[in-house]
Amino acid sequence: MLFRTIMVQLDVDSPVAPRLEFARDLAGRFEADLIAVAAAEARMPIPSDESGIASAEAFLRSTRSIEDRLKAMKEEFLGIVGEDGRASWRAETGDPTHIVAFHARAADLVVTGSPAAADRSRGVDAGTLILATGRPVLFAAETHPPLRAERVVVAWKDTREARRAVADALPFLTGAKEVVVVACAESDSFKARDGSADVVRYLMRHGAKARPEVMVGPEPDVAGALAAKALEVGADLVVAGGYGHSRLREWAFGGVTRSLLSDGTLHRLLSN
Repeated sequence: MLFRTIMVQLDVDSPVAPRLEFARDLAGRFEADLIAVAAAEARMPIPSDESGIASAEAFLRSTRSIEDRLKAMKEEFLGIVGEDGRASWRAETGDPTHIVAFHARAADLVVTGSPAAADRSRGVDAGTLILATGRPVLFAAETHPPLRAERVVVAWKDTREARRAVADALPFLTGAKEVVVVACAESDSFKARDGSADVVRYLMRHGAKARPEVMVGPEPDVAGALAAKALEVGADLVVAGGYGHSRLREWAFGGVTRSLLSDGTLHRLLSN
């Protein structure tokens, strides 16, 4: 598997250049096409007058402001990519998470940034994006350093989501100098060791230079241990499954996934 098309999501309230240049670097590395997507949604304010005219006017102003911002972002995009025929632009007014998930059908990999506590009408919701795209989602580190992926940590838990993440990350894993498959076990280290060994054999058959490692401890400590392991081996990418559980039709991510999403010091690839 190769990344033939990479999609980058751009926030309307953030500069275009850092994330776009990060994604362009990735696209150049894989000789992939690049699609940039930007979106935001105007929200109808609560009527402050009986007729609702003031609220309607405020909504129209917000819509025009978003449209103007999207036009400005396109100009900045064109100024960066120049005559690159492999880079294209898409922009819409609407829920940004749903719009990116919709357009993800055109890509092998979706690139976004570290989740922020922003208005979800102007930025994507990380959890929903992972669940809705049907594609691996790469969350770039906050300062957008180039992704080298010379050393990668795989957070292994024997779930469907983790298996999907390993397969989705193969373009990175097969090109790395070292892949550490870290199996996290609360008690049964033998079972975890056996599972991680299978993953290592799978990766080695694809040409990856992989080795297993087992961490034993309670789940709340796992995310910190993964970050520490990445620092220890010099990894700038963590690969993990975005897993959780459904409760009354509402998806709740597990503690490890939530902690990885909030850690902006590393690049993180998550799949569901």
